[in-house]
Amino acid sequence: MEDLPDPQGRTTDVSDASLSDQDDARRAALVDSLPRPSADTPLLAELQLDARRRIELRGRKFPRPERTRVITVANQKGGVGKTTTTVNLAAALAQAGLQVLVLDNDPQGNASTALGIDHRAGTPSIYEVLVDSAPMHEAVQESPDVPGLWCLPATIDLSGAEIELVSMVARETRLRTALDGYFEWRTRQGLDQIDYVFVDCPPSLGLLTVNAFVVAREVLIPIQCEYYALEGLSQLLKTIELIQAHLNPGLSVSTILLTMYDARTNLAQQVAQEVRTHFPERTLRTTVPRSVRISEAPSYGQTVMTYDGGSSGALAYLEAARELAERAALSTTTPTTAQARGGSAQEDQ
Repeated sequence: MEDLPDPQGRTTDVSDASLSDQDDARRAALVDSLPRPSADTPLLAELQLDARRRIELRGRKFPRPERTRVITVANQKGGVGKTTTTVNLAAALAQAGLQVLVLDNDPQGNASTALGIDHRAGTPSIYEVLVDSAPMHEAVQESPDVPGLWCLPATIDLSGAEIELVSMVARETRLRTALDGYFEWRTRQGLDQIDYVFVDCPPSLGLLTVNAFVVAREVLIPIQCEYYALEGLSQLLKTIELIQAHLNPGLSVSTILLTMYDARTNLAQQVAQEVRTHFPERTLRTTVPRSVRISEAPSYGQTVMTYDGGSSGALAYLEAARELAERAALSTTTPTTAQARGGSAQEDQ
């Protein structure tokens, strides 16, 4: 049977490609068979959207990026869904067959909780990595619920790291150095390439957030569909410009995700329209709705992807993850952090 090269340099059997085409055709036929909603049937429209997402996305494999994408999820305003977005996008990508690492850089440790990762006091964590220069691989744990999803946890010790980092040499680049070392270790061990790294940030602009901006190539900004979120966005963009000018010229705001969206309110629609007007290429088509399931999942030590994968919130994050994955080809055409600083282990990944 003839083999076909794929974008990752691997080979794909012709029969596999044929099966994939047949699967796509089957999914499209199922979507076309759904009843057509109208303006008079908003509930039917919502159900139809969830059904379409369920048919198109469940069990689908997402494309693998050519090199590791390091994405910092940031917004100095609290309560906009940073941690929720981080863990659910990471879980969705891992469920789609990719290798994903989450760096929990928030002293609250909520990302560690949602991924089912032990982060009690005394557990090897990102604190030892940043402050004591401990090897990252000694602290990384795999999520018990999602194969291929890894996490560097945060413990309560991280709350004092801001003060301890002030007097340290290369205080802004310590996380980047640690991640480069982790990638080199994985290469030596013959482990699979990490496809995505997500860095969860605290709701502040201190040294922990600066380290997160310096380690990344891309910034993903979750925006709550409320007025104050727009004010916070302008402040955040100014901070990113400073980081680009002085510490990480390869950094770019690649993605904006609208969260806690309620289509029934005029305010949510106005905020969404304004964001899309100013950032048409960066804002994902997908919006994440307000969802009880998304809020409940962390109390069970899970992401919504494993807690209730068929819920509207889980399906929205799964579709957002697909959008993010499909943009991988575009992201490889822009200068990366590694290229900006003359190469690193991240580039080798």
